[in-house]
Amino acid sequence: MSQFVNKIYRNNTIIYKIILFLLTTISIVYLFPKGGQFKYDFSNGQLWKYDNLYAPFDFSIQKTNEEIAIEKKKIISYSKKYFEYDSKTVLNVNQNFEKKIASLSSNDSLSVQDIGILKKTGENILEKIYEVGFLEVFNEDWNLENDELIALKKENEVSDVLFSNLLTSKDILTILNKNLGTKPYNFQQELLLNILVNVTKPNVFFDKEFTNKIIENDTKQISMTQGRVASGELIIQKGGIVEGKKLAILNSLKTESESKVWTESNYNWIILGYTILVSLALLMLLLFLHKYRLDIFNNNNKVTFIFFNVFAIIFVQTLVIKYNSDYLYIVPLSILPIIIKAFFDARLGLFTHVLTVLLLGYIVPDSFEFIYLHIIAGIVTILTVSELYKRANLFISVAQITFIYMLTYFAFSVIKEGNASQLNWDYFILFVANGLLSFLSIILIYLYEKVFGLVSDVTLLELSNTNTKLLRELNEKAPGTFQHSMQVANLAEAASNEIGANSMLVRTGALYHDIGKMYNPLYFIENQTTGVNPHNDLSAKDSSKIIINHVIKGVELAKKHNLPDRIIDFIRTHHGTTSTFYFYKKEQDLNPDIKVDIKNFQYPGPIPFSKETAILMMCDSCEAASKSLQNPTAQSIDNLVDKIIEKQMSDNQYLNSDITFREIKIIKKVIKKKLLNIYHLRVEYPE
Repeated sequence: MSQFVNKIYRNNTIIYKIILFLLTTISIVYLFPKGGQFKYDFSNGQLWKYDNLYAPFDFSIQKTNEEIAIEKKKIISYSKKYFEYDSKTVLNVNQNFEKKIASLSSNDSLSVQDIGILKKTGENILEKIYEVGFLEVFNEDWNLENDELIALKKENEVSDVLFSNLLTSKDILTILNKNLGTKPYNFQQELLLNILVNVTKPNVFFDKEFTNKIIENDTKQISMTQGRVASGELIIQKGGIVEGKKLAILNSLKTESESKVWTESNYNWIILGYTILVSLALLMLLLFLHKYRLDIFNNNNKVTFIFFNVFAIIFVQTLVIKYNSDYLYIVPLSILPIIIKAFFDARLGLFTHVLTVLLLGYIVPDSFEFIYLHIIAGIVTILTVSELYKRANLFISVAQITFIYMLTYFAFSVIKEGNASQLNWDYFILFVANGLLSFLSIILIYLYEKVFGLVSDVTLLELSNTNTKLLRELNEKAPGTFQHSMQVANLAEAASNEIGANSMLVRTGALYHDIGKMYNPLYFIENQTTGVNPHNDLSAKDSSKIIINHVIKGVELAKKHNLPDRIIDFIRTHHGTTSTFYFYKKEQDLNPDIKVDIKNFQYPGPIPFSKETAILMMCDSCEAASKSLQNPTAQSIDNLVDKIIEKQMSDNQYLNSDITFREIKIIKKVIKKKLLNIYHLRVEYPE
């Protein structure tokens, strides 16, 4: 049992990667839309590049969403409007009228005969008003014409009447004037007019709820199909253009085929297919890391970070597809290469981006267009996005990426439609939104630095500020070491620029590489200002131990101040596994009869494992050694640089750093030139 536990413990990093691989694969497969995949790829206006296509089974031709929308619009426009005739209102009006007339009996100026005439005249007028109905206030939203028929519901009966037959307030006044005689009105006419105006109320109202219910029932009756294709019938010939009715038939066949494929009996097979596709893509990513980025592969934190970002992009894109595929291009996929490049390198950023786009291309509409557009945009992102610590750079890069999106879409649209008149300008708005969302990468980079403990160029810029607490402390306690670090940083930055390495990273690493010397600054010659060398009172072994310990102490101090691992790597590797040869020779000279083990005088390592750490080793050694030159000349500097770097190469210090002989030659040339500039002689000024 203990052996099994020990075996698991020894292989915990591999086990973790396997679990991470399986979880990511399952999560991505779960996100994929649950539907079959049509085996033909086509789009409007393209040539049919496959053989003649015959209908494999009988199926109906589905109407497009646009056609169905047009039919619904027609139904709404031509549907009959329903109005409610309220008989209770008419009854109340008549009752109120009779009460008003009855109250006139107390008026001494009116005889019984006059009251009877007023009552009869008023009843005739009310009968005319409510014969068809008195309409409430007219609403223009009804979209009704005067000669249009409406449905009038009266009790339990519905009858069709002309909308113009319904009376409005204006019509009521006309009837009153017509039946009361000519103006000016006498006392009795004025009295009747006032009574009628007060009691008359609208009794016809628009029944919006019932009208909408009828429209809803009618729209439900719309047929979703427009014809049928029989099995074996020719759909399209090879080389034919996919458009019009052929496009509608192909879309219908695609929908029908996908529904037939995605059945319970085929479910497991389709899931298996999805799993294989996703597994292959993620496996290629792991193999790339193992072959070309071994330091990242061995770091589970970094592998988790890369897999998380791939999953996050796929998650967001699939959500948009499920919500509304019209917003397909609003997702800023360029964020992925920006982030990967910010923390690692351009090659890994592009490789990860391409694999992610390929996975998404399987589930998006117009997959070829999607893949082509995003891969081109990804390449532009890798080529243009650099030095994120410079604020203007990201703005310029995002503008270029957005322009490439627009240009590529324009090209596809022209190819499909044959001209530029059918451009969908909504896509251009989506591309602009895509570009604006790309600025989220700045926020995400900051969050990832805190969560995953990674470092970007923005952080490197902050750390390279010599006013940081740690560098100020170095300047105060070990001023000579601080000046040495500044010189090394300048040399390393110049060399990095020449060979295309990360100059910001190597400069920052150079500034911190000797911070361990703060513990015993006087034991390092650059800080000795009094002429007293404390090593004179120590044995060679003790002196060597103090010198070597500045690496170990530097790592401890860096961790205490939460410096990123990428900076700590420079502290660990800037001496590699070289030895303090001076003290080794001293020990050997003092004990000629004893074989001195050089391992007691070696730095713990590891050796440099990147171009940047290799550059620092060269620049650090050459700058320090150049101080020993009594009379620095171009020849002596050349010989010194060649000797030091050749010795490091013979000791296999650059074996893991992925640096070429050509690059080393360029670095040597830069170091020689810079050192010569530092030690140039000035003209002696006369006294």
